[in-house]
Amino acid sequence: MAPEGDAIAEGRVEAPDDPAEFMAWATAQGWGDGLPLIPPTPERVAGFIAAAGRPADSVLLEVPPANAWCTVEKLAINACMAGAAPEAMPLMMAALEAMAERPFDLFALNTTTSSVVPCLFVNGPARDRLDLPYEAGCFGGAAGAGPAIGRAIRLVMRNVGGQVAGETSKCVLGQPARVVGLVMGEWEERSPWAPLAERRGESGDAVTVYGTIGTMDIADIAADNGQSLAWVIGQSLAYVGTNAYISHWGAEVMVVVPPPWADMLAAAYPTIEDVQEALWQNACHKVGDFPETHKQWLAERDRISPDGTAYIVEHPTDVIVMCAGGLGNLHAGGLHNFGPTRAITRPF
Repeated sequence: MAPEGDAIAEGRVEAPDDPAEFMAWATAQGWGDGLPLIPPTPERVAGFIAAAGRPADSVLLEVPPANAWCTVEKLAINACMAGAAPEAMPLMMAALEAMAERPFDLFALNTTTSSVVPCLFVNGPARDRLDLPYEAGCFGGAAGAGPAIGRAIRLVMRNVGGQVAGETSKCVLGQPARVVGLVMGEWEERSPWAPLAERRGESGDAVTVYGTIGTMDIADIAADNGQSLAWVIGQSLAYVGTNAYISHWGAEVMVVVPPPWADMLAAAYPTIEDVQEALWQNACHKVGDFPETHKQWLAERDRISPDGTAYIVEHPTDVIVMCAGGLGNLHAGGLHNFGPTRAITRPF
């Protein structure tokens, strides 16, 4: 096998097939993430390549900061080590190719001081075919294929891209998703809106890759209508320490609402665009609340509206909304990005 990156040699090498021995050996090479690794034997890797339906040497993307090419075979090796299923190869290939698009800015994600990590949000029948969570516990805790798929993407970033904490990556704190990612579906059947990917131009099986700095719980027990709920969610999203306020351009923010809250919002606002507008209007601060240095920063970047309001993102369309989660109500999820990265949607 031949992952690339700092201190990882080109070419194929002999590796132990015993899982315990392999993990110790691979971790010593810098290829691991602290969790058990499955030895990527030629037979196992061949199964992943067959499921990909593309030649082993087909290039998916160039992965910074090492700027090494990730081929189908290299993805297969890392997916095998991560414990992903071969059937997930088309999804993972589409996700990596989405990450290669310039607006996603993979170089920034792999080298920044932020804890940002690519997360995969899946639409279409593949959600069930691949056993991806989209009901209770979809952010983490529901058993299924999501963590292994997310881990495979992370191993590609580490082993092919050469991401090393404290060296090529300047990430200050990190987060658990920097090991297993976040891979989930949208509960399309319980959503009052068209599926996220369809709203972004892709129907059927599709993945939206979004760079987030983490998950944020938004809880409320008092809202009894969509307008008050939009206020709670919007105000919760607009915390002053988010990178969206210090971004040089184009920050986005994602909101994942469970079906009961989605229904409440849909009853108050006729379209998903109206929901985005309401959340955006509420996700703000009066510029007078900021210290003078921060007021100047926002003013220099044209982030202050004529009435003296600073919105967390520049436009209502920068608020990405999807429906998922359990029926227990009371909670939504906020996922902030770190500014210079845009969500990308690809079919698979």
